[in-house]
Amino acid sequence: MRRLLFSVSASLCLGLVPGCATAPVTKSDARPLQSPARTPTATGRGAAAATVDVHATSAAIEVLRSGGNAVDAAVAAASVLGVTDPYSCGIGGGGFMVVYLARDGRVVTLDHRETAPQALERSRLYGNGAPLPLEEFATSGLSVGVPGSLMGWSEALRLYGSRPLADVLQPAIRVAERGFEVDPTFVEQTRPNVERFRDFPSSAALFLGPDGQPWPVGSTLKNPDLAKTYRLISQGGVPVFYRGEIAQAIVSTVTRPPLAPGASRKVRPGVMQLSDLARYEALVRPPVTSTYRGYTLHGMGPPGSGGLTLALTLHLLEAHDPASLSRADFLHRYLEASRLAFADRNAFMGDPAFVSVPVSGLLSPDYAAQRRSALDVARASTAAAAPGNPLPFQEKAHAAPAPLPEVKRPASEELVLDKETTHITTSDAAGNIVAYTCTIEGSNGMVVPGYGFLLNNELTDFDLPATVDAPHPNAPAPGKRPRSSMSPLLVFKDGAPVLALGSPGGSTIITTVGQTLVNHLDFGMPIDQALAAPRVSQRNSPDARSQAEPEFIASPEAAALTALGHGFTDSGPVGALTAIRFHPDGTVTAAAEPRRRDGGSAMVVEPVR
Repeated sequence: MRRLLFSVSASLCLGLVPGCATAPVTKSDARPLQSPARTPTATGRGAAAATVDVHATSAAIEVLRSGGNAVDAAVAAASVLGVTDPYSCGIGGGGFMVVYLARDGRVVTLDHRETAPQALERSRLYGNGAPLPLEEFATSGLSVGVPGSLMGWSEALRLYGSRPLADVLQPAIRVAERGFEVDPTFVEQTRPNVERFRDFPSSAALFLGPDGQPWPVGSTLKNPDLAKTYRLISQGGVPVFYRGEIAQAIVSTVTRPPLAPGASRKVRPGVMQLSDLARYEALVRPPVTSTYRGYTLHGMGPPGSGGLTLALTLHLLEAHDPASLSRADFLHRYLEASRLAFADRNAFMGDPAFVSVPVSGLLSPDYAAQRRSALDVARASTAAAAPGNPLPFQEKAHAAPAPLPEVKRPASEELVLDKETTHITTSDAAGNIVAYTCTIEGSNGMVVPGYGFLLNNELTDFDLPATVDAPHPNAPAPGKRPRSSMSPLLVFKDGAPVLALGSPGGSTIITTVGQTLVNHLDFGMPIDQALAAPRVSQRNSPDARSQAEPEFIASPEAAALTALGHGFTDSGPVGALTAIRFHPDGTVTAAAEPRRRDGGSAMVVEPVR
């Protein structure tokens, strides 16, 4: 996607090999470099990487070529995306990482989701007896969660990597200093933020030109402040971010939003304190493990909702044989299964430190068998599905759950806020694999002055019931992590890796990953075709309609589904998935979106012709 001015061939002295790590950027070598070629699919042996951005993928491959492992490569790619894709990834946000450790034959997950400040009382998010308007909440200090990305990177490298953080940050420092070429997607992501950025001088200085408009396509955008920030982290480690001068700057930005003089926008200050940053922890959690047609799937557990929602969707679908059904009939069952799974997601899933999530009940085959009775194979639902009751399928029986208050977010608002996430997939020659989804939500418009990175507005991922005291598993609370739809996933068969994948897209992440699995595992599409196929997303919408891309709405399958009672709303492009497919002959295919968000970048260390 990002056609950065950064060379993989002419100057791959990225600070990752002896003699390069601290080479200063001189006047002669500070010019932007030509972009490497971008291709969305690559097959070969050994290590591989796929991201939305050619330079993030290039950085990952260079780390792998120089002896780093898949974790090192994923962190290098993420730090570059913090420069080139700042609306989707960066040290102002957080993420979920799923890692396969080949030597041990086990999967671990690293939760570095943002947390609510300890002083955030739910009442602060209400005004005049109702939840704050989403735009007012999103563009405020109140929406900023304590950032987790940097702690996640540091812990991933400490526990599972082979390179120090200072080394893997070097490619990102080089890109930030030399600049990248603004492409149409960058302009498209900047344009909706123009009015907000104008109100924050630190943001306008980075993202808007002298005319107050987005930098035009083809211009070179540099970020020396972020290069400085990465250097500070390289020298001082994560303490400089969580306890030192960067922490001070984050708290100042959140509690005293840096509005331009005369700006009329009402920006509520947040309540984050230095102690919130100092106590932040990235958490190693067990994966959510499920099965589907002989495959084993490992994903994120709570506060992630993707692993459980995908597992339930596929458990509901597993009873239906795709070989005996038309594609439209099978997609009907997939959409209805997704509708039921999302009803359970919304009713039961939240931060496990605050909510007792019935994980084993939701994963129970017996629960899926009972829940499947609500799936009408002949007609589409005409209303939102009610949640089931997985609680009796836990180790101990429980009463049926009390009805929860309905929480609605207009689809138009959700789409605006939920586009800005990205996914990185890497593997190495030793067999280690990383599926890593990172995000800043939609940003809250505020660049930390002098440090060059946007802050997240992830606390908008909490649900705000109509009244301040109404119960909800995903209601905000001090120190709580908001529920996330990020769905990094690893797929195995008979103990061997088959597929690693993930996507951006807010709550459509879950359905994007789910439909890609259906395309590949059930319909037999090669992985690049499975990624490229038109998408449809059913998330138990109140109007019962599914969101879909125009290409899907125009397809014969959509016409057949319409005859079954389905309705579709044009959502525009959905997701921007990346994946690595592991073949029985030892080769791998790295794949990225071929066209959404201007297409992605996939590379392998040893190409096969």
